[in-house]
Amino acid sequence: MSYEVLARKLRPKKFSELVGQDHVVRSLTHALDSGRLHHAYLFTGTRGVGKTTIGRILAKSLNCESGVSSDPCGICSICEEVNQNRFIDLLEVDAASRTGVDDTRDLLENVQYLPTRGRFKVYLIDEVHMLSTASFNALLKTLEEPPDHVKFLLATTDPKKVPATVLSRCLQFQLRNITSKGISEYLKDVLKNENVEFENEGLELIAKNAKGSMRDALTLVDQCISYGEGSVRKNSVVEMLGLVEEDEISSVMLALETGSAEDLLLLSEQFYERNVSYFDVLNGIVERFHQYSVAAFVGEDTQTFSREELQLFYQIALLGLRDIDIAPDHKVGFEMTLMRLLAFSREQQETLLSKEKKKTKTKFAGKPEARQNSNETEAKTALCSDRSSPKASIEEGVTTFVDDDLLLKWFEFVETLNLEGVTKAIIENSVAINFAVPNVDLLVEKDYEKLITESLLQKLEILFQGLLGDGVKLTLQTGVLGSETPRKRKIRLHEEKIEKSREALSRDPTMESLVSEFNASIDHMIIK
Repeated sequence: MSYEVLARKLRPKKFSELVGQDHVVRSLTHALDSGRLHHAYLFTGTRGVGKTTIGRILAKSLNCESGVSSDPCGICSICEEVNQNRFIDLLEVDAASRTGVDDTRDLLENVQYLPTRGRFKVYLIDEVHMLSTASFNALLKTLEEPPDHVKFLLATTDPKKVPATVLSRCLQFQLRNITSKGISEYLKDVLKNENVEFENEGLELIAKNAKGSMRDALTLVDQCISYGEGSVRKNSVVEMLGLVEEDEISSVMLALETGSAEDLLLLSEQFYERNVSYFDVLNGIVERFHQYSVAAFVGEDTQTFSREELQLFYQIALLGLRDIDIAPDHKVGFEMTLMRLLAFSREQQETLLSKEKKKTKTKFAGKPEARQNSNETEAKTALCSDRSSPKASIEEGVTTFVDDDLLLKWFEFVETLNLEGVTKAIIENSVAINFAVPNVDLLVEKDYEKLITESLLQKLEILFQGLLGDGVKLTLQTGVLGSETPRKRKIRLHEEKIEKSREALSRDPTMESLVSEFNASIDHMIIK
């Protein structure tokens, strides 16, 4: 016996077997059970989501020997014939190959005659948008007022090409793309029943690359079983489809953060040797910038790009996706996109550095005596002097307190800075425990220890050396802070300001009069 591919073998035969189309199944089930049947249905959606399958199940439900029902028996002669694509009263037409008006007229010539075996004569027209204008015109009258024994089931992947006059005569059902999770869960059950070994990660990759199509997913599974010698493994899927892995995308992002053109070109060469799709790599970069942007805007960012940089880089990557097909080849287009990202990243850093230098010169102009005579010079930070150990840790359970005068100087300095992202989080949640230039020691709250990376230290070095000059040595430590951090101070001052405003409002004579006259009360929560 010849092998039957999974997409055909597992084609649903009942509404209950459909995956991801509950909204359509619900409507059709109620219509069949209540007898409220329309004469024409239009099913739209991408390829492989179940349009033709739903049409066949509906034809079976209408003609089952046990009666019109949403749950056909599946064992009568009519159900068997529908399953085997040989039911005489189910006329399936591929509109893509029969676009002419003569074909449509021939098809409708026998509409007036009663069905041979079933209750209804069902016309299932696939890819209906491919019909010519003349064909649609020939179909219109019959579609509007067909005989009672005729049902029209139309399917299309492009409903925009279907004339409005046809759309208005049909009940329309938009079939949704099946979620990756729904596809992977279904594939697990399939492979268990088929006694095929699999890895969940491999099925997740297949589900993602199926792009909402269950038929495509089953086809990929068939292909992977052959490629993987009877099993579905992550490595086999990656090799078969030439996919880029998340770790590789992370490597690209790290090279962008550190500004390493050499690493980027090396990664590009590796993609080329593995025949990885550069289009897929750029897609992965775009998705990663999206993730970073979401994290930045909800206050959970743990990377070194600012919000502005992320928006710019996202746009550059999108333009790279658009232009990659018109580049001399995909490798050239991909590498030029990376170089563009790198160039703008460096430009952003240089611009920020220039602005901070100007601010510093203005801030401390006219105060040379103070800078010369004080052992604890105005606030100066720097980078970790020992790159091999970027951060030392305070003994756990030890709470460190900082002198009030030193703490005040640190607050004043932080207020002069204009930071973003993770850099801002580190500085605002730290205090200076030693501020005697050139040696500066910062104590960072223990909860922020994981944010301290080599790339962050490099960024701090560029920033603060530009602000305060060369030669400053910084040590970052983590521990429990007994003193107030700039962030906590900002929150406290804000709350105190709000409380004073509320008290002033309560004591205001006009407000007191209004409260008394109208027997009202003041909603203090609106003052923020």
